[in-house]
Amino acid sequence: MNLDQVITSESIPRRSFMGRVLGGVAAAAVLPALTAPLEGAALRPSAPPRRLLRLVGRDDETSWKLVRDQFPIRPGFIYLNAANLAPSPYVVSDAVADLTRDIDREMSQQNRAKFSELREQARIGLAQYLGADPEEIAITRNTTEGNNTIVNGLTLGRGDEVVIWDQNHPTNNVSWDVRAERFGFTVVKVKTPATPAKPADLAAPFLAALTPKTKILSITHISSTSGVALPVRDLCAAARQRGIPTLVDGAQSFGSSVVNLHDMGCDFYTGSAHKWFMGPRETGVLYVRRERAASLWPNMVGIGWQSAKDHGARKFETLGQRDDGAVSAVGRAVDFHNGLGRDRVDARVRELAAQLKTKLQQRVPTIKFHTPVDPSMSAGIVIFTLPNLDPPAAATTLYEKHQITCAVSGGEFAGLRFAPHVYVLMDDIEKAAGAVASLATA
Repeated sequence: MNLDQVITSESIPRRSFMGRVLGGVAAAAVLPALTAPLEGAALRPSAPPRRLLRLVGRDDETSWKLVRDQFPIRPGFIYLNAANLAPSPYVVSDAVADLTRDIDREMSQQNRAKFSELREQARIGLAQYLGADPEEIAITRNTTEGNNTIVNGLTLGRGDEVVIWDQNHPTNNVSWDVRAERFGFTVVKVKTPATPAKPADLAAPFLAALTPKTKILSITHISSTSGVALPVRDLCAAARQRGIPTLVDGAQSFGSSVVNLHDMGCDFYTGSAHKWFMGPRETGVLYVRRERAASLWPNMVGIGWQSAKDHGARKFETLGQRDDGAVSAVGRAVDFHNGLGRDRVDARVRELAAQLKTKLQQRVPTIKFHTPVDPSMSAGIVIFTLPNLDPPAAATTLYEKHQITCAVSGGEFAGLRFAPHVYVLMDDIEKAAGAVASLATA
């Protein structure tokens, strides 16, 4: 059974579900043949990705405009906040809606039984997408839940140390402080250079902080605070050589960057589907390296625990009643990313960020970037400030006057945070740079 077989013409008479969504198996079958451009074709907003692929393969702005058309984004609206919340493409939101209606049509246990298989299909898709094994993947509700599963699941006490980055999200930062207050271990916060010259400058403070007392290195792949991308592969390798497990918060890399967890070498990885992954809301991913699952205590125990506890990461998703439609539709988000191509998505995100930095520098020479310009130390997030800028007021002006939404960064890296994704066009980048320039002259 696959997702297309779940929704029948009887349960959804208004249209063919197969015509709206492309399944993973079907995608694998048609991908090799989709190399020729589809000339002169118009693409309906909810057209199947198989046609989209034939156009996007050209990597020009016309193709990326067709990608944008796969999202229900308000015309004229420039959305630069994927680091917080990203829209879902029609194929994902339609799947959530259709599967939810299927449950509402008949919520018997017999009808709902199929969602167990759909969840396993989504797990397999996530594992392939992230370079992991299915037994190492739990489908959680978000990064927060994944991080706290690790924070609360390790056995720690007095004399132990946890090394973290001071730029971690509170769920991978304050959460350690709260647990340390209860159990008496020490939290060591590492500060990295504000203007690193090379990736080794970012790694050095962490390596210096690791000691025989260190029980875990808990870091963030890409900082939502500064936009800095840590050399996580090197840090995970160094920790492993010392026998220290690693947690990588992937909230800003899951869906924006090519991630291969086995190659990265981390022991735990977390992510949210509602950000760069553009998936169903309130779904996420937790990766637990196969050999770590048995010794990690679950944060929650619910129905299904007995059958899940000996099957790797599955024991970390006995969370009670879930939104079955959303969990099952995670597979559709995987299909959408695979349809575009993981490498192509990664390259496009970096291209948009690089163009944004270039255009901002050209328009506003006095701009100060908190995010490194060097792509080896950054990805899709761009955080900057201007002389005499009031970030909250500036963000409001951008929204109300220019129909641009972004985020505000505070503290040491106070400024505006732009995070463009695949539904953003180069024309949008040009407009955004012009809007920022108007702030500088206001």
